[in-house]
Amino acid sequence: MGRAKLPRKSTAIDMTPFCDVAFLLLTFFILTTKFKPDEKIPINTPSSVAAKVAPQKNYIMISLDKDGKAFLNSDREDVKTDAINILNKDHNLGLTDGEIHRLATMPIIGTSLQNLKAYSGLPTTALNDKLPGIPIQDTANNQLTEWMKAFVSVSQDLQGEDPENKANNLTIILKGDNLSKFPQFKNVISALTDNMILQFQMVTNPEMVPVGSELWRQAQNAAPAAKANG
Repeated sequence: MGRAKLPRKSTAIDMTPFCDVAFLLLTFFILTTKFKPDEKIPINTPSSVAAKVAPQKNYIMISLDKDGKAFLNSDREDVKTDAINILNKDHNLGLTDGEIHRLATMPIIGTSLQNLKAYSGLPTTALNDKLPGIPIQDTANNQLTEWMKAFVSVSQDLQGEDPENKANNLTIILKGDNLSKFPQFKNVISALTDNMILQFQMVTNPEMVPVGSELWRQAQNAAPAAKANG
């Protein structure tokens, strides 16, 4: 008696639902991704083998370009607004609420306190490396010290309101050009230490750890231990 033949089933898979899901995910990521804004001040940072990544939130960044000009930025518009309000009051700058709002929403601050009113009216295209920067040339007129004093005051107020909220812990980031001179860098550090800011992070250009170095050997020894614990 012959063996009954089983009907051969098609192995074709309808990929239409998978394609729909893939395009939905692609559309979602395109619409929700926040692209990195163009840097207004070009800065070539020195290289290092540090692996720690600079924070992307709750930071105050001090930039020092190759000409020794200092600039300020922060991702917290509310913090910038409060700091500018303090400076406006302490130095009688005569800034209106509208001017303070525009300054707080600008990607960088790069001028003297006395010129902030005019600076608030600049178009975005004028915010580049041609700006004069925040005066830091000497200790007698290191206006970065005044800015950091205002930021410290704002930070203390935030921590006093809600000490458990980690978003109120602002990180100071220093991004210096590899060609910037020591006197300007020293004045930036003085602006921090004069306000008892003793912890900050440096932005560097990451590179591979040299093979055979002490740091390389430490990484090699740590890898098996981490694998065993995992």
